[in-house]
Amino acid sequence: MGKKIVVVGAGAIGGYTGGHLARGGEDVTLIDPWPDHVNHMTKHGIRLDGVTTQECCTVPVKAIHLTQVQELSKGKPVDIAFICVKSYDTEWATAMISQYLAPDGFVVSLQNCMNEETVARVAGPERTVGCIASVLAAELVGPGHVQRNVPLGGEEHTAFRVGELHGRITDRVLEVAQLLRNADSAKATRNLWGERWSKLTVNAMRIVRGHRTQRQAARQQPEDTRHFAAARRRVDSRRLGVGLPAGENRRPRRAGLCRRGRWGQARDRCGRKGIRPAGRPAQRRSAPVNGPGYAQGAAHGNRTDQWAGGDKGR
Repeated sequence: MGKKIVVVGAGAIGGYTGGHLARGGEDVTLIDPWPDHVNHMTKHGIRLDGVTTQECCTVPVKAIHLTQVQELSKGKPVDIAFICVKSYDTEWATAMISQYLAPDGFVVSLQNCMNEETVARVAGPERTVGCIASVLAAELVGPGHVQRNVPLGGEEHTAFRVGELHGRITDRVLEVAQLLRNADSAKATRNLWGERWSKLTVNAMRIVRGHRTQRQAARQQPEDTRHFAAARRRVDSRRLGVGLPAGENRRPRRAGLCRRGRWGQARDRCGRKGIRPAGRPAQRRSAPVNGPGYAQGAAHGNRTDQWAGGDKGR
């Protein structure tokens, strides 16, 4: 008999992954707090769209509201629970689903931020697995409708990287990787934390780059990215209380890019306005890089103002 799988948070990542698991014949239940979304999936299934016709389909799925989660106790215990909610919802979502886990069941943090420590604190480190979703570019465009805006990774790019907190390759991470191949390419990794930090740092750079206008992008020089990356490393190292190799602490000659130039203008815009989903609180301490950076920097007594969550401090 196959494993019983639950996806908590059937938004862009959760809906896309859970939908493809169901498409592959897995026993999966989607849980989401948006009533219209759940009702639509229950009646019509989940619509999955991609950049090719082969990816586009409508899949019948089992979807339940948060108020129906207690019904899980009437059936088989949960073998694998994917947590796909916003970072600030991680703790309660993990606590909610942990009570329905099988004795050897575990939780997979399939999220865009670094939440494995939060999951481990609630469910236990022995029940915690991490998973990075790399370049899915999925979005929930409406009730029961998830759109992927980039091609499948396939052999050229591994979309899902699954790992243990301790870094060893285990049977369960191999199993999760195999399940995720229903959606796209996947692998087990010995370097979960390296994969996670790499993605979060790139995400932080994209937040700033994404606020440049097309005109600014047209004027961008090849060395701009190199100068900005160096500046980003220096900022992160100060906030995290760690050192950099000799020579990397010097400011670039084109320092204006990191202050009042192109990058500085982008930083000011996103710093003042913030990036916040409608009706949801700002992810002040849980946004990519800023959440882990805030905690690590604060532990070293360093100032950890965030760039993209609404803080005006510099």
